[in-house]
Amino acid sequence: MKLLHVVGARPNFPKLAPVHRAGREAGIEQVVVHTGQHYDDAMSDAFFRDLGIAAPDVNLAVGSDTHAVQTARIMERIEPVLTRERPDWVVVYGDVNSTMAAAIVASKLGIRVAHVEAGLRSFDRTMPEEINRMVTDRLADLLLTPSRDADAQLRAEGEPEHEIVFVGNVMIDSLFYALPAARASGFREKIGVNGAAVVVTLHRPSNVDDPERIGVLARVLSEIALEREVVFPAHPRTRDHCARDTMPHGTSEHRASNHHH
Repeated sequence: MKLLHVVGARPNFPKLAPVHRAGREAGIEQVVVHTGQHYDDAMSDAFFRDLGIAAPDVNLAVGSDTHAVQTARIMERIEPVLTRERPDWVVVYGDVNSTMAAAIVASKLGIRVAHVEAGLRSFDRTMPEEINRMVTDRLADLLLTPSRDADAQLRAEGEPEHEIVFVGNVMIDSLFYALPAARASGFREKIGVNGAAVVVTLHRPSNVDDPERIGVLARVLSEIALEREVVFPAHPRTRDHCARDTMPHGTSEHRASNHHH
């Protein structure tokens, strides 16, 4: 048995970690391909270190661009890797461009595809992630779901019962793995907050690219900050789109981002 895992963006890495560890413990041959969809240290390398995953075997270094260009680059660069490695299964995670691109290429090469976090839907096709989810689930041979409603959604879409396997949310496995180190890091003390703080992350284009939407969110966070400290470790996309005077008064975004970035 040989598994080839494909990851490329921040949300994929904590999903890969427990699956890869389980495969290692079972003695399964594994190859990890990092597409390079997220390529700076804070967004990729640090996750591999903190979650105990070995460095990727292959890095496609596709970088960022439009959805079409990035997807095309991934497809072009991963095809020779799949042809060379000939895994029994290609395992893809979540809903990023790397997920869909790898599923398309593997399917055309006749390699079975397993999708971790299958069956989730926002029912909003203006979100690129929704398109990625739908295409990947149509092509996947094994649909590994995080929740029972995901099972029901796949059945409603006509997926055969034998392809749907409920496995639960693998992010929880990564949470329990990382918790002791997180508690021992002293990070909360370093930025001067206690366990009652609210931690916020915002990065989806639908939330941060629209000035009116980010303004509404900022006002809501301002109200919360009147009662509890709000820590906002800003995603690079959010930082780029969020003017300084839009940030909620009383948040700790600057402290958190200084430590993270």
